[in-house]
Amino acid sequence: MRIVKSTIELIVIGHLTLCVLPVHSAQSKQPDKGVSAARKAATKSQGESKPGQTSQAGQAPTASKVERPISTIVRRDPFDPLVSKQRTGSEIPERLPPGKAGLVISTLRLDGIVRGPNGMIAVVSNPQQRVYFLREGDQLYDGRVEKITMEAVSFHQTGKDAFGKLVERQVSKRLYPSPGEQP
Repeated sequence: MRIVKSTIELIVIGHLTLCVLPVHSAQSKQPDKGVSAARKAATKSQGESKPGQTSQAGQAPTASKVERPISTIVRRDPFDPLVSKQRTGSEIPERLPPGKAGLVISTLRLDGIVRGPNGMIAVVSNPQQRVYFLREGDQLYDGRVEKITMEAVSFHQTGKDAFGKLVERQVSKRLYPSPGEQP
């Protein structure tokens, strides 16, 4: 029973040493001077003892092992996407500029259209329920207002695709969307 218990303890200690030493050698490229001095002192004391003598703890002297840094291989996570996680054109940033310059076309809701003395005005609201009045040519965060008619507002949206290529498209928001069409 004692032999089995001591064998298990040796296996556990050996396993822990193998787990801890590669991490330590990978974290520090240069060994600590204090640790290397302690190793030199230990090897000197082992070298001074004669083969027939026992060490201070009453055990037979052991051959010193030469420790080599174990190189770790870093592999790519197979579940990470191949396309970078950088900001794409469809992603909305956390901090937007104030006013009309901070309006994102995809989040706008068209509430109404008014004919004024200076042209057509589109009444839109953002997700925070703030109301804005847009005119033709107004610059928004990701595009500009192209044309306003009595039925719809046309936007020219610019953005980037997943690969960073510039993408431009026309987006039309209708005042009364037909069934199946998103508002």
